[in-house]
Amino acid sequence: MSKFLNKITGFKGERQAVIYLTKLGYSILKNNYTTKLGEIDIIAKDKQTIVFVEVKTRLTTEFGLPREAVTSYKQNKIRLVATEYLKKTNNLGAQCRCDVIDILDKKLTHIINAF
Repeated sequence: MSKFLNKITGFKGERQAVIYLTKLGYSILKNNYTTKLGEIDIIAKDKQTIVFVEVKTRLTTEFGLPREAVTSYKQNKIRLVATEYLKKTNNLGAQCRCDVIDILDKKLTHIINAF
């Protein structure tokens, strides 16, 4: 699959995830929050909890399930960027969690508190 198609697939997946989370009552705080350390796809608020969401979208299982791409390396990067966000927004003491939204051919699976 070309890089261009990957980007389009990823963008569509993130848009689908935002719509899904909004319907659940989450407030979207940031999309594609980027620092020199990395990126978090979606930062949202679920009641009093700040939620850092990694969205993985694939059209087939040729390379495994989308969630399998959230490796321990990726998880550590997300934790670092999340900590930076919490510091920057003066929310270091806030309740937070990391979720994964796995989208396979438009079928969405939300893994709450994934890591």
